[in-house]
Amino acid sequence: MLDPKFIRENPDKVRAALKDRNCDVSMVDRFQELDDLRRKLITETETLKKDKNEASKKIGELIKNKGDVTEAKKEVAQINERIKDLDDKLREVETNFRSLLDMIPNVPHESVPVGSSEEDNLVVREWGSKKTFDFTPQDHVEIGKVCGLFDLERGSKVTGSFFPIFTGDGARLERALINYMLDVHINEHGYRELFPPVLVNRKSMYGTGQIPKLESDMYRIDEEDLFLIPTAEVPVTNYHADETIPEEDLPLYYTAYTCCFRREAGSYGKDTRGLIRVHQFDKVEMVKFCKPEDSMRELEKLVEDAEDILKRLGLAYRVSALCTFDLSFAAHKCYDIEIWAPGTGKWLEVSSCSVFTDFQARRAGIKYQPADRSAKAGYLHTLNGSGLALPRLVIALVETYQTSEGAVEIPEELRPYFGGRSTIERRG
Repeated sequence: MLDPKFIRENPDKVRAALKDRNCDVSMVDRFQELDDLRRKLITETETLKKDKNEASKKIGELIKNKGDVTEAKKEVAQINERIKDLDDKLREVETNFRSLLDMIPNVPHESVPVGSSEEDNLVVREWGSKKTFDFTPQDHVEIGKVCGLFDLERGSKVTGSFFPIFTGDGARLERALINYMLDVHINEHGYRELFPPVLVNRKSMYGTGQIPKLESDMYRIDEEDLFLIPTAEVPVTNYHADETIPEEDLPLYYTAYTCCFRREAGSYGKDTRGLIRVHQFDKVEMVKFCKPEDSMRELEKLVEDAEDILKRLGLAYRVSALCTFDLSFAAHKCYDIEIWAPGTGKWLEVSSCSVFTDFQARRAGIKYQPADRSAKAGYLHTLNGSGLALPRLVIALVETYQTSEGAVEIPEELRPYFGGRSTIERRG
């Protein structure tokens, strides 16, 4: 969440940010109303408590001097009643104040393009060339059928629509990509691996900003009030919830593989062919904790780490800076990485790399202690990015490396995970 002091001192800046995000600008006015009332009630309560202390002292003096304390006790009782009324009002105002804070998004960085749709996202660079063929390329659905890579029909039978089952070399390819990406991030990019749970509590979902704003898109287990994670960002960021990390330990880099689950409640009418949009998918995540002054530099490095995987696999991609409209609720700035899928004929997003400033850290209670131990602990900055997301990576890979015979060449980087094999052959 935003620091209430920041909103109080910069209302026009927050209004402009909300306008750029196509959000309700009146939230700032409501904040000011509640903030003024809250502070007024706190002041009145503190004044009454002082009056009560004075009245109590007066009773003590009267008792000491054997005086009549009847009126003095009535005064204390009246003060207590007024304090109780004010406390009740303050609790209600505090609840409304906190609920409002929970719905105000992060303020975009000054470099974020202002836009009203995803069309206003800004492509900042491209790498590689779109693959061309001397035959008519197939999309991943057709390749998957002839090579036996996944089974959509049986996945629907077992669970429901958009829950694919990877089979044979498809399952092996999924596993190879996961292990390869983890190996690169751990051994070459300096990340520490975690293997977190895929169920988290409400506090963790709140900490990273998924709820209350996005709760309708999440899978929830009612009995325990637990959520299936939409991304490993949630458990990995909350790994340090309510902790204070020494400055000398920063930055911290973590990477984790998990299954991810999203209802995709707003996907009606979007392209849902094959593996493009599914409810359960695998992803390798990267998460960073750093000092505030380092976060924008760490964002650029985060994107480079994700790009490095695609370069090694020889897949054409482009990097876009998301506009204010497309920026996620908690993000300060975000880059999307999209890869070219030549059979599908589309750019497919495989990574979003974001910096959140102290927005998540405030919600999750993550601070850092400066090296000068006499200095007050402050909130650190968090970042995360996909490194990378499947199965769209599988889509682009099999479509890019397909052959005229219906087989799929295995990129050299992945061949050790296939026992040295160079090709996924068609079946039959």
